[in-house]
Amino acid sequence: MGSPAFFCAIPKNLRKQQQLVIVAGIALVLVLCVSVVEGQNCGCAADLCCSRYGYCGTGDDYCGTGCQAGPCKTAPLPPSTSDVPVADIVTPTFFNGIIDQAEASCAGKDFYSRATFLDALELFDQFGKIGSLDDSKREIAAFFAHVTHETGHFCYIEEIDGASKDYCDETNTEYPCNPNKGYYGRGPIQLSWNFNYGPAGESIGFDGLNSPESVANDPLIAFQTALWFWMKNVRPVIVEGFGETIRAINGALECDGGNPTTVQKRVDYYIDYCNQLGVAPGDNLTC
Repeated sequence: MGSPAFFCAIPKNLRKQQQLVIVAGIALVLVLCVSVVEGQNCGCAADLCCSRYGYCGTGDDYCGTGCQAGPCKTAPLPPSTSDVPVADIVTPTFFNGIIDQAEASCAGKDFYSRATFLDALELFDQFGKIGSLDDSKREIAAFFAHVTHETGHFCYIEEIDGASKDYCDETNTEYPCNPNKGYYGRGPIQLSWNFNYGPAGESIGFDGLNSPESVANDPLIAFQTALWFWMKNVRPVIVEGFGETIRAINGALECDGGNPTTVQKRVDYYIDYCNQLGVAPGDNLTC
C-alpha cells in the first residue's frame, strides 16, 4: 500500500517525465522485437548472411550452401536467359532412356514417371532455368545423374535396408523425431534425416516428421521432395561444377577420397546425360 502514496507525493512534472521514459522504453522493445522477426526472414545487416532457413549470422552455417543474401561464400546464380521449357529438354526419350534400364520387377518402374516429374515442377518453377540454355541443360543433367545413381535408374523408391538404420538427429530440436518413424532414404534423391523431412514437409504440404512414408507412397511428393532438396542444398553450388553437387548431396561419405568409385559413377552418368543433351559438362567434375 506504500507505493501509490509515494507516487502521489512526486511532483507533477516529474511524474510526466517518468511516463515519457516508460513509453519510450516500450517503443524500443517493440522495435527490437520487430527487428528479430525481420531477421528470421532475412533483412539482415549488410555484414551478415541470410541462411537457407532465413536466419542472420556468419560462418558456413549462414554463408555457405543455401545462403540467400549477404556476403555468401557461394557464387550468385546467373539469371536465366533462356525461355526453353524444361519439358522440351526432359523429353520422353530422355526420361525413358533412364527408367527403361531398370528391371521390370523394380518397385520404381510403376512409381516414377516423366508426367509426375513435370507436375512436381509447378512448385519449383525455377528448376532448369539458370543462365544460358547450356547452363540449364547442365543443371538438368546433374539432377538426373544423381537421381540415376540414388535410385538405380528409377528402380528403388526406398533405401535398401533403410528401416534398420538410424537417421534421427536427436540434437535437432526444431524438427524432433517421432520415435515410431524412420527417416531413411526415400524418393528420387533418397531424402534422409529428420532435419530434412521436417522442413520438406512444411514447404511441400505434408507431415514429414509424422508421415515420412508419404515420400514412398505418393510419387508427386517423392519428386517434390527431390526438387526441394535440390533447390535448397544443391542448386546454390551448381555454378561451381558437378563435383560440388556431389559434395552437397553426399560429400561426407564420398568426397576427398571417401569413395572415389561412387564419385566416378555419378560423374559418368552426368557426362552421359550432358552428351545426350548436347552440352559440354564443364570443369570441376569430381570432389
